[in-house]
Amino acid sequence: MLCERYADPRLAAVYDAMNPPGAHTAFYRDLAGEVPVRVLDLGCGTGLLACELAARGHHVTGADPAAAMLAVARGRPDGGLVRWVEADAAGLPPGSRFDLVIMAGHVLQIFTDDREVQAVLAAVRRHLAPAGRVALETRNPAVREWAEWNPRGTWQHVEAAGVAADVWYDIRSVAGELVTYETCYRFAGGQTVTVPETIRFMGQDQVATFLAGAGLAPVTWYGDWDWSPVGPGSPELIAVARSVTSDQKATV
Repeated sequence: MLCERYADPRLAAVYDAMNPPGAHTAFYRDLAGEVPVRVLDLGCGTGLLACELAARGHHVTGADPAAAMLAVARGRPDGGLVRWVEADAAGLPPGSRFDLVIMAGHVLQIFTDDREVQAVLAAVRRHLAPAGRVALETRNPAVREWAEWNPRGTWQHVEAAGVAADVWYDIRSVAGELVTYETCYRFAGGQTVTVPETIRFMGQDQVATFLAGAGLAPVTWYGDWDWSPVGPGSPELIAVARSVTSDQKATV
């Protein structure tokens, strides 16, 4: 579980250094638009995106089950502008509604079972306002990004909040759609923490079927953070879907 992974505050501390803001941040910022809307950043992590959206005037809730990640988020300069909720999709406040739900950081890929995917998307649908949107992304399995996840190709040195570590990834197994890998952290003094994780690489048709089944359609697709269409070599499968009203029918 990710919340258990980030129970170690050192891992949460270096998360931002490993995942700096970039084109993905700009994509979701532009998707939210200029007019203030109610945004849920589901799986918000350390809150970088949530705080940027809040600073631009949006009414933002950041939800994450990892307390250590939320501790970093609350300490950001604009952290006081965001409503922080220690919860996963199932634990969101009853009755809360959002105009835009964002599942950034490839959050969808941590749900490795069909029932898990269905459950999280159903929860998202329940919390969307009429005609609300959900935006999420998953790595394109056709690109086989995991083939590059080895110690030599992924090693980096990161420092943040007084914590320094060498970090690298290493593949353990590939079984169909499921890729199991380890994130290895070597901290000053030589202590090493190894965190295993299994993620799912779903194709575009699969994601579209899950979205339609949850009443989230039609879907607009993008293949990268520059808003380009999906192609065979696109690194990302980015979906932006709307909640279907009672007089509409979800289609893939």
